[in-house]
Formats: sequence, C-alpha cells, structure tokens
Amino acid sequence: RRLSSRPPVTLLDVFQRHARRRPRQPLLRFGDEVYTYEDMERRSNRAARAFSRRLGLRPGGTVAVFLPNEPAYVWTWLALAKLGCPMACLNCNVRARALRHALAASRAALVLASAGERG
Repeated sequence: RRLSSRPPVTLLDVFQRHARRRPRQPLLRFGDEVYTYEDMERRSNRAARAFSRRLGLRPGGTVAVFLPNEPAYVWTWLALAKLGCPMACLNCNVRARALRHALAASRAALVLASAGERG
C-alpha cells in the first residue's frame, strides 16, 4: 500500500480549525504574555507573506530554523507549514561541527535565525 505524501489531517489543519472555532482562546503563555489562536494565525500569516515575498520561499523548499524556544518559533513553524516548506529544527545549544553537520543533513536552502545568532 502506498503512503500518501500528505496525511489526511496535519497539525496545521488542527491549528486552523481551532483558530476558526475559538480565535480568542489562549494557545501559548510565555512569561507574562498570552497569545491566542487569533494572534498566532495573524502573526503566522504575516510571516508567511514575508517569507514568500522577501525570501522567495516556495512549497517544498526546506528551511533550517535556528531560533530559541519563544513565541516567534511557533509562528515561524506555522508560516512554513502554510507555505508547504519542510522545517529542519536546529538546536540553539549546538555549535561548531555538530551544527555544520545538522545543516548539511537538512539540505536546507535557507536558515532562519534570531538577530545576533552566530553559529
């Protein structure tokens, strides 16, 4: 039996269903900040537009993400999923040889990192 290239329900599908049904429900708490489904939907849409227009991202292009565990990571993941871009998650605590290996293995055409991040 051949596997489908896309599962019948993805995490993005689940997120978007919740965003439509309960937009003001909290999704993420980070320190004193609370982000609703609506907040994440809006931010991820904005990021997806920027990634597409400014960076030329298209479906299928793998993107390595080198971001700390913070809200931007979530809307970046959602934006890439909306664009159909696989995301290679890089551990921000890894440096030097291990980071170079992870980047090479990801075969990513682009790396998204937080400002000031140096590998």
